[in-house]
Amino acid sequence: MSTLAWFAFASLAVWVWLLLGQGFFWRTDQRLPPLRGDGHAREEPGAWPRVVVVVPARDEAGVLPLSLPSLLAQDYPGVAEVILVDDGSTDGTGSLAVELAGRCGGLPLTVASPGEPEPGWTGKLWALRHGMALARARGPEFLLLTDADIAHGPDSLRLLVSAAVGNDLDLVSQMARLRAESAWERLVVPAFVYFFAQLYPFRWINRPRPRATAAAGGCVLLRTETAAAAGVPEAIRQAVIDDVSLARAVRRAGGRIWLGLAERVDSVRPYPGLGELWRMVARSAYAQLRHSPPLLAGTVAGLVVVYLVPPVALVAGAAGGDAPAAWAGGAAWAVMAGSYVPMLRYYRQPLWLAPLLPFTASLYLLMTVDSAVRHHRGRGAAWKGRTYARPEAAPER
Repeated sequence: MSTLAWFAFASLAVWVWLLLGQGFFWRTDQRLPPLRGDGHAREEPGAWPRVVVVVPARDEAGVLPLSLPSLLAQDYPGVAEVILVDDGSTDGTGSLAVELAGRCGGLPLTVASPGEPEPGWTGKLWALRHGMALARARGPEFLLLTDADIAHGPDSLRLLVSAAVGNDLDLVSQMARLRAESAWERLVVPAFVYFFAQLYPFRWINRPRPRATAAAGGCVLLRTETAAAAGVPEAIRQAVIDDVSLARAVRRAGGRIWLGLAERVDSVRPYPGLGELWRMVARSAYAQLRHSPPLLAGTVAGLVVVYLVPPVALVAGAAGGDAPAAWAGGAAWAVMAGSYVPMLRYYRQPLWLAPLLPFTASLYLLMTVDSAVRHHRGRGAAWKGRTYARPEAAPER
């Protein structure tokens, strides 16, 4: 066989293994769990615990009118309140939050400001530190950590708490459904969640004996005593990938974790152009690789073999009369596209996007390389006007 055919068969073998041996990552049925996994309908707590919602916000005036009212309007039977931490905004985020609370009513709102981050802290975690300290003074059993661009259905908090209490979980996290309306969002966003699930299969995370650990930072319900035992957020103060770092800290402290896809939790932040999406991914991609050149090289090689070889082998094999290369490349491409279909359906996107996954993967490859270049130029992770020149990667479990 030709060299191209060998690469094509290698790619096909990898895809068969990914399909069957990587925690069925491609399935999208991991949703809020039933009570203790016994198959019966979820039971609501007899006494609803006190919850404080903590929202770190920096220059979020553009999305706050779409997100904050949904938190204030939560239909929660117990005692709950919202703390919005205005992290040095220059667009009137704090005053807008007060105005929205006065107009919408609902849960009590406190707006606080932590000042500029101390050395060794990334901005979001510095804001969370301030908000969590204020929240603990209220004596809540749970904290809901949610981003300022996340809109919640009216029963979101109720369902999260019910799942945590009914299943004795210390951290319940839902990956918010990101916006996918512009052409670039449709092409890039579902793949972002698909790649995340491939790296951190939800089933592996949710097993009684977990094989992976992760969370989705946009929506995290966290037991307060577990956060204290894990030393959160101080223990992860330099993390850029704060959600994975948080989950690993909770796991190290003996906490039980669940992660799944959301039904009633949506991101309202727009990414209309490729530039915005590029910056979102490049901000933390190299940190995910622990700033390791060998891991970067391995990732690039893996993406090429797994995602780019199949279409190249099919086209080149068909054009050059290399039937084994064309057959293996076409089969690998078909398996790849088929595994992407459930995520496209979850995002309510047309299925003709599935065969375009190799092109999207090539974009992610370039974004990852760009992330490494930024890091080695000392620019590090940049977000909301702040740059972290040498941020730490998420610590290992």
